[in-house]
Amino acid sequence: MNKYEVNIYEQIARNIKKYRKQAGITQAVLAEKVGVSHEFIRRIESKKGIKTFSIDTIWKISLVLNIDPGKLFEIDIDEVVSKGNN
Repeated sequence: MNKYEVNIYEQIARNIKKYRKQAGITQAVLAEKVGVSHEFIRRIESKKGIKTFSIDTIWKISLVLNIDPGKLFEIDIDEVVSKGNN
C-alpha cells in the first residue's frame, strides 16, 4: 500500500483521535467545544463509524486541539501498512 491508496477519512479519524488524546481531552469535551454531538465524534473515531465530515468541522477540531489543520491530513505510511497487514 502507498500513500495514494490511503482512505483519507480514516487517516483523518486516526489523527483526530491521536491529537485529542495528546491534548488530554475526552470525546465529549471535544464535541462540546466543536459544537457537535458526542456521538458524532465517537462515530468519527470509530473504526466502523461515519467517515464523512466537513472542512468546517476539521477546521474547528484543529482549533480546539490547537494544531495546524494540516496535521489531521498527515499520513504515517508505516502505520497504514502495518494496519493493512493485520
